[in-house]
Amino acid sequence: MLFNLRILLNNAAFRNGHNFMVRNFRCGQPLQNKVQLKGRDLLTLKNFTGEEIKYMLWLSADLKFRIKQKGEYLPLLQGKSLGMIFEKRSTRTRLSTETGFALLGGHPCFLTTQDIHLGVNESLMDTARVLSSMTDAVLARVYKQSDLDTLAKEASIPIINGLSDLYHPIQILADYLTLQEHYSSLKGLTLSWIGDGNNILHSIMMSAAKFGMHLQAATPKGYEPDASVTKLAEQYAKENGTKLLLTNDPLEAAHGGNVLITDTWISMGQEEEKKKRLQAFQGYQVTMKTAKVAASDWTFLHCLPRKPEEVDDEVFYSPRSLVFPEAENRKWTIMAVMVSLLTDYSPQLQKPKF
Repeated sequence: MLFNLRILLNNAAFRNGHNFMVRNFRCGQPLQNKVQLKGRDLLTLKNFTGEEIKYMLWLSADLKFRIKQKGEYLPLLQGKSLGMIFEKRSTRTRLSTETGFALLGGHPCFLTTQDIHLGVNESLMDTARVLSSMTDAVLARVYKQSDLDTLAKEASIPIINGLSDLYHPIQILADYLTLQEHYSSLKGLTLSWIGDGNNILHSIMMSAAKFGMHLQAATPKGYEPDASVTKLAEQYAKENGTKLLLTNDPLEAAHGGNVLITDTWISMGQEEEKKKRLQAFQGYQVTMKTAKVAASDWTFLHCLPRKPEEVDDEVFYSPRSLVFPEAENRKWTIMAVMVSLLTDYSPQLQKPKF
């Protein structure tokens, strides 16, 4: 039996800042799926094709619908355990992973640098091998991408990047699910990044073109994205026929953009640079003046936590802001990542049109 769901966007609710999915979903027998991600690492989205990333978003929507909308219990990870290594503090990454893994029947184990000998009294190689013998996967939030690469090389279980200095792939999955729910399709959207050339921007650059999305990014001089990431992003844009614009002018990046995106200007570990960075980022605050040059259907994203100098209250708390649905979707997307890397589950929803 097929179950049909149509959630219509209520204009009054939208004005009050409540955003809902606008899509027809059909739930029935599991659909045949050609994408198989079981056993893979998720270190960066550059290692995944467009179809593979779309599959993770499809699975995210499936889990969200079945668990949140239908109230089903899906113990897909029963009997499995997850090691969670955190060198940096976290709200959304920790809560989404810990609660999501438990909701699927698994057992998450939270570990800080005070709990384990990560690269101090024990080498990363030894830690990877020990964790491989005791857990089914590891999510690591670390300072250096190279540490993730070492863990992945030495571990026999999937390693997931919970954030590094170079990439933050699980955040971008949540961003894309949020945009998919709001716009019903990602192809043809123009993403306007205004801020630092950091791990969030890098992850967008490694994936947006694979969906047919255009990217216009403004960063201050001296804070541009990594050169090797830029070179690969230019290749992706050429292969997929999309536009990639890198500029130092925030209004140029915002011009015609469907989605205005920013992030913290001062990441963890950069506190000593605060005064210098605040000065360099003058004029980069997202305001209604920024939005005036954007597309008429513009929305706003920020991965949080947010500081007022990055985006003013008028934009951040406006009906156009999707930051809180974006935050919730961290849970559904990380659950999909875990399920796709650890099981053979296939989504039961009709595949969305990306």
